[in-house]
Amino acid sequence: MFTGIIEEIGTVKALKPGILELSAKKVLEDVHIGDSIAVNGVCLTVTSFTNNSFCVDVMPETFRRTSLGQLSIGKTVNLERAMAANGRFGGHIVAGHIDDTGTISNIHNEGNAVWITIDTPSSLLKYIIEKGSITIDGISLTVAKVTNHDFCVSIIPHTGEETTLLSKRIGDKVNLECDMIGKYVEKLLSFREPNPSQESNITLEFLAQHGF
Repeated sequence: MFTGIIEEIGTVKALKPGILELSAKKVLEDVHIGDSIAVNGVCLTVTSFTNNSFCVDVMPETFRRTSLGQLSIGKTVNLERAMAANGRFGGHIVAGHIDDTGTISNIHNEGNAVWITIDTPSSLLKYIIEKGSITIDGISLTVAKVTNHDFCVSIIPHTGEETTLLSKRIGDKVNLECDMIGKYVEKLLSFREPNPSQESNITLEFLAQHGF
């Protein structure tokens, strides 16, 4: 589990089929093989590491569901280690399981803040609420506005400096993970216990007609 509080910005060092190598420093301080590190919000497993980089395996399904397939050597990414049990919970519950990608459609300044608008698949918008939490490329953010086709966040200077979000341009794709609480509530409300009487078409009349 993660919190959406980015620890450092890493850099893509190498790309091989199914393998991503990233330069980093802080997230390597206590790293072990098998540890989970969120890369632009995607929970990935460390398979090897050196003093200044680490490698992760990336399966085809992950490339299909996220923006990682658009990375190239030299690109920067947001990094966060899995949350320690005794750590502060500064953001919100983030699983590192991307729901889908969105597309940045507008960027504009307002005072010391930067507003970013993201076109979003309609299947996700029902989980995004004004003043609720959303994870964008691994960053825990507060939703400022929602319409029937997009949503907006407002970025303070600190977030802009400590993450890659303000290096994005209109048309860039970002990874989105909705607040999982809403998804669990929806699942529970829509769940229905199976009705045993509807599981079979065999009736007493059917059995009698067939000699039972």
